[in-house]
Amino acid sequence: MGESISDGTLATFLKKPGDRVEVDEPIAQVETDKVTIDVNSPEAGVIQKFIAKEGDTVEPGTKVAIISRSGEGATHVAPSDDKASQKAPPPPTPAEEKKEKPTPKVETTPVVEKPKGSPVPLPSPQLQNPSCLLKKGKDELRKRVATRLKDSQNTFALLTTFNEVDMTNLMKLRSDYKDAFFEKHGVKLGLMSGFVKAAISALQRQPIVNAVIDGDDIIYRDYVDISIAVGTPKGLVVPVLRNAERMNFAEVEKEINTLAKKANDGTISIDEMAGGTFTISNGGVYGSLLSTPIINPPQSAILGMHSIVNRPMVVGGAIVPRPMMYIALTYDHRLIDGREAVFFLRRIKDVVEDPRRLLLDV
Repeated sequence: MGESISDGTLATFLKKPGDRVEVDEPIAQVETDKVTIDVNSPEAGVIQKFIAKEGDTVEPGTKVAIISRSGEGATHVAPSDDKASQKAPPPPTPAEEKKEKPTPKVETTPVVEKPKGSPVPLPSPQLQNPSCLLKKGKDELRKRVATRLKDSQNTFALLTTFNEVDMTNLMKLRSDYKDAFFEKHGVKLGLMSGFVKAAISALQRQPIVNAVIDGDDIIYRDYVDISIAVGTPKGLVVPVLRNAERMNFAEVEKEINTLAKKANDGTISIDEMAGGTFTISNGGVYGSLLSTPIINPPQSAILGMHSIVNRPMVVGGAIVPRPMMYIALTYDHRLIDGREAVFFLRRIKDVVEDPRRLLLDV
């Protein structure tokens, strides 16, 4: 299921006892706090019975079904993950004294298929109330999310510093070039790419913010993988922009759009969310004016963006309305000192307020 996921909820069976299945055909789906994972059949045969129930919490290696390769007699136990292979309970017949195929990997793209073949007349299990299963599954997912967030609070020495950004120039840049940008790159120019590029610049100037504590060691990364928090109907997920320091504005916008679409469709994979050296969360899309974001373990810091509000500001001795945004950096004070945190956030402010700094590297 991935390094950061230890268990999941058996959301639904895609087959029923008596159905014929092929090798690698999905027979069930497991929901985690991040994605939905298919459990594939390790053998071709007929599903004899299920030994787990919808709504159960399952771990890698948990037995979920028994499959008869010949439709009767010898069976094969389908585990919920490829990390543990199980031997069939009944002894194999002489014709089946061949080496069994290894249990396939659990795929991460949910595929729902209709049952194939004619069912063998076996007793049908009692169906549970779907609404109850859905509620139980959501409760379990919410519980795991809460555990991870509480672990972050208990482990890190969390501290948050704030600043405010005048969005005038970045918004003007987008307004002036949005049509030409879309015509050339086929993607809209948003504000997020500007903040991603600003964060990359700040991380390169303050590499300690991109580092992580590993036991008694501090590991510095010479690459920047930006996690982008995306709200979905199933909850918050954080897909990762790999090697973001190599991307231009168009590549950032395209990758964000692709990952966000997958996240909302429920087709995003664990690999696309694994890792990440720094997170950006935009609560402003929901109208948040100010917040203290929680670090995404095992990262060491997170940037919080907020809503843009016109406020009276003093510019050149005159009071004028300006589109302003509060920004927040929550960081692990065990690793990052206040000085580096403030300098980091100041760099974000400087680049967003004057994007020309990126061109000149000043």
